[in-house]
Amino acid sequence: MTTLALVAFLGLLAGVFAGLFGVGGGILFVPTLTLGLGLTQLHAEATSLLAIIPTALAGAIQQHRYGNARWRAAAVIGLSAVVGVVAGAQIAVSLSEDILQRLFAALLLLVAGQIVWRALKRSSAQREN
Repeated sequence: MTTLALVAFLGLLAGVFAGLFGVGGGILFVPTLTLGLGLTQLHAEATSLLAIIPTALAGAIQQHRYGNARWRAAAVIGLSAVVGVVAGAQIAVSLSEDILQRLFAALLLLVAGQIVWRALKRSSAQREN
């Protein structure tokens, strides 16, 4: 039961981050599910896809209330992503657990690197002004 309480707490925290930064899904839920519940990478990814449905819906409704949602862009990227997620799921089940974990780690590093690069670039531009 303590494991489920920890995962529930981490889910709450992930929800706060999803609302604050617009992230969730794989970046927050997969590590929570693998480390907190001991799920395999593949099971964590599949569970994350299911768990993101209520998170994304609640976040989208709240952001719509603030006037921030861009429905046309969301529809285009969302419909395109449906094709991508089907292909990605087929690839995921064909890979070994080790390869899948390494690819996920590489994704996290790329995302972190992009965030750092943008922050440094913005900081540099502000100093020039």
